[in-house]
Amino acid sequence: MTLLSALAGDPEVEALLSDAAQLTAMLAFERALAEASAETGFITEAAANAVALALDGYEPDWRGLEAGMARDGVVVPALVKQLRGRVAEPHRTALHKGATSQDVIDTALMLQLARIFDIYETRLAALIDSLTSLGAAHGNDELMAHTRMQVALPTTWGAKFTSWAEPLQRHLRALSAMRRSLLVIQLGGPVGDRGSFEGHGDAIAAAMAKRLDLGLATPWQAQRDPIVALGNLLALITGSIGKIGTDVALLAQNEVGAVRLAGGGGSSAMAHKSNPVNAEVLVALARYNAGLSGTLAQALVHENERSGAAWTLEWLSLPPMLVAAGASLRLADDLLGQLRFD
Repeated sequence: MTLLSALAGDPEVEALLSDAAQLTAMLAFERALAEASAETGFITEAAANAVALALDGYEPDWRGLEAGMARDGVVVPALVKQLRGRVAEPHRTALHKGATSQDVIDTALMLQLARIFDIYETRLAALIDSLTSLGAAHGNDELMAHTRMQVALPTTWGAKFTSWAEPLQRHLRALSAMRRSLLVIQLGGPVGDRGSFEGHGDAIAAAMAKRLDLGLATPWQAQRDPIVALGNLLALITGSIGKIGTDVALLAQNEVGAVRLAGGGGSSAMAHKSNPVNAEVLVALARYNAGLSGTLAQALVHENERSGAAWTLEWLSLPPMLVAAGASLRLADDLLGQLRFD
């Protein structure tokens, strides 16, 4: 898959979704939980210090975590067992006290997404700036419009650039708004009512949110519409960029010649060809995310207070969507840099 990743992957986003990155985020959860629990009187300061000492310098037994994942369907029980083995008595039970696996996994995801959103926002803004620059340089250039794949009437490149840029501007605003609605703490305990925190749950959640720089929310473990909304936005981003790829591939056809691509892909049999590889990959990524968004939407069907099936479905579908969106944004900027107007 390394070769395919070179074509349609995104190393920067993939790194933020790696096992190591998720583990870092989960450890941040446990540290924040211990500190907030001590602050609110749920555990003692000595216990919180013992937990912090156990987290410092922790080197995971990855094989043990993999075995735990296969056995339990989630990595947290094995992780907590390894971490508790490092906590000095009598403070061992203070680690992870009151929390459940889903609290750790969902909050860790929010921490990972916050960093991925930074990448998306930077790339979307750069893409919009590139289109603005192209408009300033070539916006008045004449372009033959096509409707229903047939020659229509003359228009301008400026109109084309605007049709590409405006959806991206909407997606950038939506992404910024989603930071407030999606990137929130998950802390509910075993059944999502914070009863395991003995009256301290709301205060602990607020203190954790502040430490982790996340929004505050009531427990949402069985409410997956924010995750599905993210998937829908990812499909919109890649779909809008796929539109750019489609237009460029059509306009760069030899028979049309409205634009030329510098540095197109080569052929093993036809030396004269300059294939619109980046444009084609953008179309493929758009269609890929459109399909996965439908799969992710099925995670809304969350039985009662927790669904192992719906949760696993998210893990299978959301990460590749995040990578595809990152790759689409990366390749779109490359594609715009290839455009040559004669």
